[in-house]
Amino acid sequence: MVEILWLGHASFQLTLDNQEVIVVDPWLQSPTFPKDHKFSRIDTILVTHGHFDHLSDAVSLARQFPATVVSNYEISVWLESKGIKNTLGMNKGGTVQVGSVKVTMTDARHSSGILDNGKIIDGGEPAGYVIHLPDGRAMYFAGDTNVFADMDLIRQLYAPQLAVLPIGGLYTMGPKEAALACRLLRPQKVIPSHYGTFPPLAGRPEQLAELIRDLEGVEVWPVEIGKPVQW
Repeated sequence: MVEILWLGHASFQLTLDNQEVIVVDPWLQSPTFPKDHKFSRIDTILVTHGHFDHLSDAVSLARQFPATVVSNYEISVWLESKGIKNTLGMNKGGTVQVGSVKVTMTDARHSSGILDNGKIIDGGEPAGYVIHLPDGRAMYFAGDTNVFADMDLIRQLYAPQLAVLPIGGLYTMGPKEAALACRLLRPQKVIPSHYGTFPPLAGRPEQLAELIRDLEGVEVWPVEIGKPVQW
């Protein structure tokens, strides 16, 4: 089993059976971040791309905990410039072992510039991750993305049983596009993310559920911020 805790926006905390903790795209300044949440352990941080709402708090957490920060190569160099030592820069198609899980970097369709001292600098290309759990299951974090046809290749290669997909719209795909992503990926469960943080991120889980109600075997799982679930 893995405990999944949505920390608002696109941030998630995963706690494995052996108590290892993986944090995806930490953004502690999010207006939806649960203010009573405190990290007591972080072993791995996964960063999908360079935007502030996915990257900025990776620095403070990596200073606080001896976590390995996984990202694309360009972001790893930027993190090192901020004094972060335990970085693991990789690129799409690569798979690395971090703790007791393997992590594969996948494609994503978005941008990735890093805002640094008032300027946008190169953050490499955006990505998603497939996390291969010790029990053989796989979970896919799409990151910020629009739907793209090669999600079918992610299904063929890794067959994730759980997918975390953005649905807010404006900066990522909305429910219509996420519904097509579900048809390409065919996971058993879909956790919607990157919605409701601000009014323009207007997509809602019930809209996605309605659009895929004919898709047998795929369930929308609208987890609540700050309330852990077991998978």
